[in-house]
Amino acid sequence: MMRHVPVADLKDHLSEYLAAVECGEELVVTRHGKATVRLSPVDGPGQRRKRAEAAAQRIREHVERMRSEGRTATNAERIAWKNEGRR
Repeated sequence: MMRHVPVADLKDHLSEYLAAVECGEELVVTRHGKATVRLSPVDGPGQRRKRAEAAAQRIREHVERMRSEGRTATNAERIAWKNEGRR
């Protein structure tokens, strides 16, 4: 769950909130009670590649499991797997 932070509180405690985001927390900044901005950490070096490699491995495992059951993946399934986890 993301923490909701009023913009005035963010301005008063910016360093503390940035430190929390750097540690992996996501914040939603609100103005007059409505969400306006989401703060999330930037991936560290190599993190995007690691996520992509992990996703590719999950797809390979799933395809192999389907083959062992005598099934094949449809194009729609392959597209869904490719898009899984995209932002």
